[in-house]
Amino acid sequence: MLHELSITNFAIIDELHVSFDEGLNIISGETGAGKSILIGAVSLLLGDRATAEMIRTQTDTATVEALFNIRNDSLLQEKLAGMGFAANEELVIRRVISRTGKNRAQINGQMATLANLATISESLINVCGQHEHQLILCAENHIDILDEFGGCLTARKTYENVYSRYQQMLNRIEKLENMRRHRAEKIDLIQFHLKEIADLNPRAGEDAALADEKKLIVNAQKLADYANRAYALLYAENRCVSDQLKEVLTQIKEIQKIDPGLNLSQADVEGSFIVLQEAARTLRDYGKTLVFDPEKLATIDERLDAISRLKRKYGASLDAVLVRKQEMEEELQRVESVEEELDKLTKEKIVIADDLHEKALALSALRQQAAVLLKEAVDAAMHDLNMPHAYFFVEFLRRCSETDKEYGPKGGDDLEFYLASNAGEEPKPLNKIASGGELSRIVLALKNVLSQTGSVATVVFDEVDSGIGGATAEIVGRKLKEVSVHHQVICITHLPQIASFGGHHLRVAKKVAEGRTKTMVEQLDRQQKIEEISRMLGGVDVTETARDHAREMLSAASKALVAADTGRSKHAKKSAHR
Repeated sequence: MLHELSITNFAIIDELHVSFDEGLNIISGETGAGKSILIGAVSLLLGDRATAEMIRTQTDTATVEALFNIRNDSLLQEKLAGMGFAANEELVIRRVISRTGKNRAQINGQMATLANLATISESLINVCGQHEHQLILCAENHIDILDEFGGCLTARKTYENVYSRYQQMLNRIEKLENMRRHRAEKIDLIQFHLKEIADLNPRAGEDAALADEKKLIVNAQKLADYANRAYALLYAENRCVSDQLKEVLTQIKEIQKIDPGLNLSQADVEGSFIVLQEAARTLRDYGKTLVFDPEKLATIDERLDAISRLKRKYGASLDAVLVRKQEMEEELQRVESVEEELDKLTKEKIVIADDLHEKALALSALRQQAAVLLKEAVDAAMHDLNMPHAYFFVEFLRRCSETDKEYGPKGGDDLEFYLASNAGEEPKPLNKIASGGELSRIVLALKNVLSQTGSVATVVFDEVDSGIGGATAEIVGRKLKEVSVHHQVICITHLPQIASFGGHHLRVAKKVAEGRTKTMVEQLDRQQKIEEISRMLGGVDVTETARDHAREMLSAASKALVAADTGRSKHAKKSAHR
């Protein structure tokens, strides 16, 4: 339930704080006072697009903030928690719009996206204005309305799960059939690519090994020169390191003859001599192996070029080429076994199709039962709204049957709402209704019926009194009061007959102060209600006769209010029990 609404620098509102109550909240005021601005502010909190034109003149930002009581809505609390927001008995939504375009949204003090607002608004508020009329008139939405009213959503979800599996199966079969049609060409192409790789038969890491080998051949002479020079320094030439080390060993032996205390091991020096000899022989042998072989170099270059061509065609590296080779081998196996796979999937398709048809028939049967109940409920509601000859029904343009096996995402049915407004008229689709007054009452009738099954906490009616008046307006007021048994209702109206049913009445007015227009909202007590309804009855000059009439209207409506409040109490107890 919407409990409080705060608005700052929005349109012609500089600062405003409005409190709402449960039941029927009436908003009235002169034309142009700013009543619809309140609805616009609420719509912002529900994720509607914001523009800089919404910001009050000579200010940089506008802020809209609302406090909702969600104590009894455990599902919404769970949804909030699942989205990562703090979830408790109160919900605070804040929206800030800026001329710089740096707009912000918050849910319970945490940053949020417009998608977050739109998601939770489904459980918070339904604004029933011109847009809502269009939603109800659009035939594409009728199946959703019927399913929600008739409690068909669980069966529909079951159907949708099977339908999704069925579509995946059809897509897989289509791909395999396409593969079968081009099977021969596909096999030839894959085999050609595999042969190209197989003819070269590269090994993992071969390109790196060949590059290293090429490097040795290209630098063979240089490496041989280094090895021969090192060998000569160690062993071959006069005064080489080996000869000098022998002389060092002789000197050590002479020292130790005289002074055995020299702490130097002859064995260690002799060991070094042996190590140097081994190093010299290794260098000598290494140098002999280094030969520049132009034929071998050409062979290596040729193979490296071939490997590079494979890498350009099948992968950035040799490892990628080998992975692609494995993938093509697996693909070839699938293509070659396409007939077997198709046969298997076709059998599975029959099983899923039978299951889908069964679920579609069950869903269709539920819808047909719901259509009867919806017709009875809407007919009764329209008759109550002074449309005694109107009748409503759900026209099944196509029904799922044992022979009809055409399915869509929402089942095997196509349907549309039809209505005959007056005696002797042919029934027409809802979107063919021209009268604004009839349309408003039909929408209200549907909302009255659907409100008993819907989950939204607050319903806002804007333009519900379009094209009606007199006795019909009083009946509409009573219907709004009935809706308020199940939901908090906020209604903007110009009609006193409707306003008299409000349990909580707000008057919107505007004044000019310091050269600026400001909008104010005042909560009315009983005497103020009398004055406001008198104004709505009699215009600018309120007479005592108008006041007496207003008192009579309020007195008559109060009896309906007591009955509605009793109904709300019973409804609350049932909800708590559930």
